[in-house]
Amino acid sequence: MKKKIFVRCPCLTMSGYGEQSRFALRALRSREDLFDIYIQPINWGKTGWVWEQSEFRKWMDSRIAETQVALQQKTLQPDMSLQITVPNEFKKLCPINVGYTAGIETDKVSPEWITSGNEMDKLIVVSNHAKTAFKTNGYGNLKINTPIDVVGENTPLVESEEIVGFEPRHDFNFLVVSQNGPRKNFENTIRWFVEEFQNEEVGLVMKTHIKGASRMDREVVEGLLKAILHSYPNRKCSVSLLHGDLTNGQMRALYQHDKIKALINIAHGEGFGLPLFEAAREALPVITIAWSGQLDFLRHNGVDYFEKVDFSIKNVQPPAVWKGVINGDAHWAFANKDSYRKALRATFDNLEEKNERAKTLQGLIQEGFSDEVLYEQFCNSILKADPVEQLVDLEAML
Repeated sequence: MKKKIFVRCPCLTMSGYGEQSRFALRALRSREDLFDIYIQPINWGKTGWVWEQSEFRKWMDSRIAETQVALQQKTLQPDMSLQITVPNEFKKLCPINVGYTAGIETDKVSPEWITSGNEMDKLIVVSNHAKTAFKTNGYGNLKINTPIDVVGENTPLVESEEIVGFEPRHDFNFLVVSQNGPRKNFENTIRWFVEEFQNEEVGLVMKTHIKGASRMDREVVEGLLKAILHSYPNRKCSVSLLHGDLTNGQMRALYQHDKIKALINIAHGEGFGLPLFEAAREALPVITIAWSGQLDFLRHNGVDYFEKVDFSIKNVQPPAVWKGVINGDAHWAFANKDSYRKALRATFDNLEEKNERAKTLQGLIQEGFSDEVLYEQFCNSILKADPVEQLVDLEAML
């Protein structure tokens, strides 16, 4: 018998949790013989909303509309809920409740996450780093008792689309794809790049924003860049801004662009690191720290398939403390300046070698993070949240 599943998630938002929600819905939809899916969309911070029309978007809209009618008529009686958000927002909504979270970029979660997580029948996280952060909390007798599964995520592979007007100034460019916030180490990413290449024709393309794709947001980001670059008036290297929403096809074209040579990420930590994943899936060399969620797809059988940046673990900065989410006693990684510059230089000087390693990594990702593999893992995890279910191999039911 089908499971009637109520999915409460920010599936229509342009956010990391939005991408995670859409992955979960694609996974569930792959087994509509097992799941009767109902969707209640929620906001995520001040992020924008998905504007791109597609068959999948039409499907989501239809399920949202049917869910709204059922809720209004009080006829919706789901067997289970899937709640995709930060754990302090988890609630008992149905007989069986599953919390699906990106986890946290720090070394441990907040006490509120432990308490709310224990209200769930199952937790699913996107990386082993996130699972460890739940297990290593240091709050005395307050411990997570809910079973936790790790299931990676991905984004749809679609045809590349042209980014109109995008043509980097230099032939060799590093790429950064991230929101500009305290966790992303934005200023050091730029300053240390400029200090390494200020006398060379090398570019840094920043695909970034603060809150959304508005003109006001662009002006604020441009102001931040100008303030940083003001200290380097005679540089030959360039730092350019790519702002605004891009489709999945345009993002793929960005990773594949013949003048984009490597992706940089020296953020303090990642729950998973979706841009890192997407770049690696396109065989683009990656430069990052050997810590947090990205290791699940950048490290295989103890071998690191990326250019490593040394780091130290320290307390999160006071501006990054977020009540109920990031505690002041939590820690995350701080990239080492000299090691970062060395990694940039090694990639610039030995690109052919780095490309070969990236191609090997691409093959490993295609094998281990395909739709078929991840969707089966995700659906299995959801079904096993119900103790009545004993499903282990979904293919056996085909």
